[in-house]
Amino acid sequence: MDAAAARLGLYPGKALADARAMIPDLAVIRANDTADARLLESIADWCERYTPLVALDSPQGLFLDITGAAHLFGGEEPMLKEIHRAITLQGFSVRIALAGTAEAARALAYYTPGAIVPPGGDAQAVAPLPTEALNAAPLSIHALKRAGLKTVGQVAGRTRHELAARFGGAFVALLDRTLGRNGNPITPRTPLPDLMAERRFAEPVVIDTVIVETLLSLGETLACVLESRGQGVRVLEATFFRADGQVRRIAIETGRPTRDAGIITRLFREKLDALTDPLDPGFGFDLIRLAANFAQDLQAKSVGLDADTTDADVSFLIDRLAARFGSHRVMCFQPRDTHIPEAAAVAVPAQHAESCKLPWQPARGPEQAPRRPLRLFANAEPIEVLAEVPDGPPLRFRWRRAQYSVAHAEGPERIAMEWWRHPGHEPTRDYFRVEDDKGRRFWLYRDGLYARELAHPRWYVHGLFA
Repeated sequence: MDAAAARLGLYPGKALADARAMIPDLAVIRANDTADARLLESIADWCERYTPLVALDSPQGLFLDITGAAHLFGGEEPMLKEIHRAITLQGFSVRIALAGTAEAARALAYYTPGAIVPPGGDAQAVAPLPTEALNAAPLSIHALKRAGLKTVGQVAGRTRHELAARFGGAFVALLDRTLGRNGNPITPRTPLPDLMAERRFAEPVVIDTVIVETLLSLGETLACVLESRGQGVRVLEATFFRADGQVRRIAIETGRPTRDAGIITRLFREKLDALTDPLDPGFGFDLIRLAANFAQDLQAKSVGLDADTTDADVSFLIDRLAARFGSHRVMCFQPRDTHIPEAAAVAVPAQHAESCKLPWQPARGPEQAPRRPLRLFANAEPIEVLAEVPDGPPLRFRWRRAQYSVAHAEGPERIAMEWWRHPGHEPTRDYFRVEDDKGRRFWLYRDGLYARELAHPRWYVHGLFA
């Protein structure tokens, strides 16, 4: 309901038929709760320019914990006026208040907009408000009115034992918080960063070079603090606040802790260049914030003149590739403690790979032929055996509609399945390295011991040699 409808005497909860009888040309649009929730979240994102502690008070409210942030805007009253002005310019109707607890602030915002309660004055400020300001269940509000309790102060004048016996302990706790007692901290929408640096602009900026230079400057600011703490950053997030209320977030990760502002800026440049939706400044950014969401201890190392910097170069290359293509697309293999061929290695994101305790085992000796194929299929593919010898490999087989004749074979290499990991019985495999008459080499296995585990063992090709 907009302001024009309110001036005509309409209010939320009024029957639609009565409203149309009062206003024949009334415009009615079906409510979209999902879109309203997204809009409230976008406003909450924009309000993070004032404080990172922002929580939703659905369906139409927000909580901002401005403890320690008001002095940045000249005090509490100028800060509230700035918030009210900025959100009003975006086309929203705003009611705002400041109090010691979230519940007291909500009550004052609805019934005394613009109120600023000094410390310890919450109970006195909310006392004359109607009982609806408690934001309790409708049945409880109705019962309070029937008992003659029409204001918060009248309710607060009754004993806690009497209120708890009639309305329950939760109602008494809500009353205490509304009166400014036992206030609980709000739960912010986003976790607080370990460190944060930001820059506000008197005039919104739109030039790419200024944006990059700002990121470099903020990175240097964070680097000084990180160096004093002996830490490096692993996850960084840059937040760009547009003058029209839009907010854009860009995050980067690093494989190892770093506090080099040049590296941070270069990774952000890679990220910005790879965005499918380019960073549109619109009317300009009036605030850019750089937050270190995850910091780790960084041990300084002495480097000699002949030091090998290969690991650092590879790590930086991985970070650049991950910033451009995504960390889930830059993988590395790590060994696993198993003898099952397809499970002997696992692909993990290279940025998140930890040093593995298991070393890679050599698959062959200096003068031996490869024991494992160059290409291992994720899923073994079945073959049709056309001719075979007892307890030996196929003489002829068909795979992918092509027929092959075996000229040489070596094996078997018997691999039993891990019975302690599989609830059911898994057949034993007999692997053979075979070469056909044209020099193509395959890695075949028979599923099940011949004439023991399966009446008719099945044959598969599991990989190809070079």
